[in-house]
Amino acid sequence: QLQLVESGGGLVQPGGSLRLSCAASGFTFDYYEIGWFRQAPGKEREGVSCISPSGRRSNDADSVKGRFAISRDKAKNTVYLQMNNLQPEDTAVYYCAAGTCPVSMGNYDRAQFHSWGQGTQVTVSS
Repeated sequence: QLQLVESGGGLVQPGGSLRLSCAASGFTFDYYEIGWFRQAPGKEREGVSCISPSGRRSNDADSVKGRFAISRDKAKNTVYLQMNNLQPEDTAVYYCAAGTCPVSMGNYDRAQFHSWGQGTQVTVSS
């Protein structure tokens, strides 16, 4: 059974950067598309970014384009989310999950994703 564990969250000032990690274990990681999602208090969980098994294709939500970048390291069974120029509205719990990347991260089907991690908190505040 595939298990995913997020790490790398923390408190950062506006304009700062963080790199989140999504480490996989328990099953072959290479065949899965992996997505990053976030959920702020009182809001729905939203799609952030998604990457193909090869790492050659990815798509990002409009709200993070040009600031966030998703990548994967097959040797380490890990998917990363590099987050730059963070803003207070990026504050949320960030999750990774395996599934089928949607055409638009703004319109993903949660039922298409599984093996959700426990999440890592990102707080952007001065």
